[in-house]
Amino acid sequence: MSPRTPLQFEEIREGKRSLIMDVALEHFANEGYKSTTISHIARHAGISKGLMYNYFESKEKLLSEIIDRSVGEISLYFDPDKDGYLSEEEFELFIRKTFFLLREKRSFWRLFYQLLMQKDVRDQFLKSYIGSGGSFPSIDNNRSTSFFKQYSKLIEEYFIRKKEHKPAGYDPMIDLNMFIYLTEGFSMVTAYLDEINEEYFEKTVNRIIELYK
Repeated sequence: MSPRTPLQFEEIREGKRSLIMDVALEHFANEGYKSTTISHIARHAGISKGLMYNYFESKEKLLSEIIDRSVGEISLYFDPDKDGYLSEEEFELFIRKTFFLLREKRSFWRLFYQLLMQKDVRDQFLKSYIGSGGSFPSIDNNRSTSFFKQYSKLIEEYFIRKKEHKPAGYDPMIDLNMFIYLTEGFSMVTAYLDEINEEYFEKTVNRIIELYK
């Protein structure tokens, strides 16, 4: 048998990292972030505690990377040409792709939402990714942080531009907040459904686009 190549070693390492994050997400969500120790995760991932630290330097770093991975796939579809301008077509693409991912990976997002519902995790998430401060390591280099900053800027500009074609008195910030509340609520409902009525789902997504495109 020929020795493994550097690429093969990297693939093995990435596979193990992915396994650890999957195990950690499940236990963080079901047993609580505070209650789940590195030793617990290592045991259920089938590796030693010492080896765990070769992949993640701390539990906080592990949580940070789980969030980063979770948001990363969705972020690919936001302003895909990266020109700093969100067109109506890009807005529609983002809505459709986001809900497609939620629909196809409901078990994953169910665990992710359960994790974010824990007060200590949610507070840290809001401080580190949405606001300022927090203690996640290397947070400024995190793609999730960049995504949320870009999302906040471009989506606000998108709704402000809509004011040009709306009646006097239109408040884009109210519309923006309603959009956020609606999509967050529909996302959580979608994640927790055991089965999805495809026709109803598609009509709901189309209606959201119709309201805010």
